[in-house]
Amino acid sequence: MGIEGDLTVALTFQRGAARASLERVALLQAVGDLGSISAAARRLGLSYKAAWDAVQAMNNLFEGPLVTASPGGRAGGAAGLTPRGEAVVAAFSRVRRELEATLSKLESHLGEGPSRDLFWSLGMRTSARNGLRGVVCAIASGPVSAQVELDLGDGVALTAVLTRQSVEDLGLAPGVAAIVLIKANFVSLAATDGVNSAAPNQISGVVAAREDGGDDCEVALDIGAGKTLIANVRTQIADVLGLAAGVRATALIRPSDIILAVE
Repeated sequence: MGIEGDLTVALTFQRGAARASLERVALLQAVGDLGSISAAARRLGLSYKAAWDAVQAMNNLFEGPLVTASPGGRAGGAAGLTPRGEAVVAAFSRVRRELEATLSKLESHLGEGPSRDLFWSLGMRTSARNGLRGVVCAIASGPVSAQVELDLGDGVALTAVLTRQSVEDLGLAPGVAAIVLIKANFVSLAATDGVNSAAPNQISGVVAAREDGGDDCEVALDIGAGKTLIANVRTQIADVLGLAAGVRATALIRPSDIILAVE
C-alpha cells in the first residue's frame, strides 16, 4: 500500500475528525522543523505526553514509522521524520485541499437530518489506547466463532477470536488489511523469561516509558519497527517486575480481548 493509501487511516468525511488529522500533521511538521518531540509539543501548545501519544499512534497505524526518536523525554531528545513521514506530510497537504473542497460541498447538502448523523458516524473515534495495522493471514472458522491470524509486520503476529458473523460482516479474508484495537487494561505484562510458552499472543519488547499514577501506571512497550503497545498495570506489579525504561518485558493479550476494524 502506498503513502496515499495509508492516509485513509487518518482522513474521514467528518469535519472534527479532519481537524484532528490536521493537528497531527502539524505535529509531524513541527517535529521535522525542530528535531524534538518536546519542542514540537511546546510550539503547538500540547503536553509532552499528548504529543508523544500522537506520534506513537501514527507510527502504529502506518505501515512504517513516521517519526524516529531517541530517549530524552520531557527534557528533550533527538527526533526526526523518516522518509515516509516526510512523504505523508507532503501528500496530506495535497489531499487536504481536495478534501476540504469536498467537505464544503457535502455540508451544503447534508443539512441537519439523518444524513448528517451518518457522516458523523463515519468519523467516529475509539477510546482504545492501542491501534495497530495488520493483515489477515489465516482464518479458522468454527460453528459460532472464528480465529483470525494477523501479521503486524516485523515478525509480530496476533490471534483474535471473533464471531463468524463478524468475520463475514467485516469481509475478512487472507490478505485483507485490518486495524487491531486493544484497550490498555487488556494488555498484561510479564518478565520475558517467565512467560508460559503456550500462552497465546505474546509480544516481546523493551519498556520505552513508564508513568505512575497512584495504584496504577501506564507502561509503553516498544515492540520494534517504530511501534508500541500501551499497558495499564498495577503499580505494585510493575515494581515487582522491575518495569523501567530499557527493561525487556512481554505483553500478553487474550484473543477474545482484541477488536478488529476495517477501513
